[in-house]
Amino acid sequence: MVRKSGLEGGPIYAVREMTVIAGNANRPLAEKIVKHLGISLGNVKVGRFSDGEIQVKIDESMRGQDVFVIQPTCNPVNEHMMELLIIMDALRRASARRIYPVIPYYGYARQDKKIQPREPISARLIANLIEQGGAHRVLAMDLHSNSIQGFFNIPVDNLTAQNILVSAMQRHGLINEDMILVSPDVGGVQRLNELSNKIERFYGIKVPLAIIAKRRPEPNVSEVLEIIGQVKGKVAVVFDDMIDTAGSVTNGAEQLMSRGAKEVHVYASHGLFSGPAFDRINSSPIEKVVVTDSIPLINPDSEKIEQVGAAGIFAKAIRNCFEDKSISQIFVENFIV
Repeated sequence: MVRKSGLEGGPIYAVREMTVIAGNANRPLAEKIVKHLGISLGNVKVGRFSDGEIQVKIDESMRGQDVFVIQPTCNPVNEHMMELLIIMDALRRASARRIYPVIPYYGYARQDKKIQPREPISARLIANLIEQGGAHRVLAMDLHSNSIQGFFNIPVDNLTAQNILVSAMQRHGLINEDMILVSPDVGGVQRLNELSNKIERFYGIKVPLAIIAKRRPEPNVSEVLEIIGQVKGKVAVVFDDMIDTAGSVTNGAEQLMSRGAKEVHVYASHGLFSGPAFDRINSSPIEKVVVTDSIPLINPDSEKIEQVGAAGIFAKAIRNCFEDKSISQIFVENFIV
C-alpha cells in the first residue's frame, strides 16, 4: 500500500495496482499467465504503420501502476525487440509507476562475449537498450549465460525451467537408476550439476553425469569430439538451455547411441527450432524433445516434440515481484509443479 495524505478525516490508503500486458511475440503464454494471476491482459494494441513501423496504442490508464510486459525476443528477434522497447517507452510516457519487462527468451544471449577479434557483445547492447527504454527490473528465464545479469545496472531475476522439465521427466518415467544426465557442452556442466543435486534431494536417486565435448568451427555448426562419462546401458537425458538448428543435440544423440546408450531424450528451456531443426530431429535417434512454451511452437513438423507450460512459474514470479517477496524461494519450496 502507498500512504497518501487525506484532505479531511485522516489518512487515505491507495492500493498499488498491477497490470500485465503483452506484445505480439507470445500472446498465448501471456494469456495463460494472467489466468494464473486471476486478472485480464491490459488493453494494448501493437500494430504496424503502412511502412512497417511499429505502432503502440494503450487504451487504458497506466498512471501509477506497476506494469509487467510479457514479450520474449524470439524470431523475428529484431521485430519483437523493437516492440518491447516501444511498449516500454509508451508506458513511461503514460506515467506507469514501474515497468517490468518479462522476457521468457532473451534474444542475442549467445553473443555475450568476444570469441574473435572485432566481434560485438550484442547481449550487453540489448541490456543497455532495455534499461534506457525505462525498465525498473527484468524477469527472464534460463539465460544462456548467468553473466548477462551483470550487463544490467538494474535487478535481473533469472528464473529456471528446471521445475517443470524435471516434472516432465518424472511423468515420462525417466527418473530411475538407468538415467544419466548429459550436458551438450562443457559450459552446461554447472547447470547439470545443480539439476543432479536437486533430483537426488527430492527423489533420492544419485544421477551420474556425462559431457559432450564439442567445438564450433562457425555459428550453428558443431562437431562432437568426445563423450566424457560412461553412457553404456543408460537412458541418456540431454539437458540444455535452448535448441536452435538442433545440430548439437542430434549429433550428440548419434554419438551417445554409438557408445551404447539405450535411449536418448532431450530437455531444454527454449525451443527455437530454426532452419533444418525439424528434419534433423525426425531423422535422429532421439526419442523425445521436450521444451517449454517460452517461445510459441507453431505447426511443429515433428511428432517427437512436446511442449510443457511455463506460465505457472512466471505467474508466481510476477506475483512475488509485485508483492516484494522472494522469487528464489519459489524454486526451493515448489520444486515439482
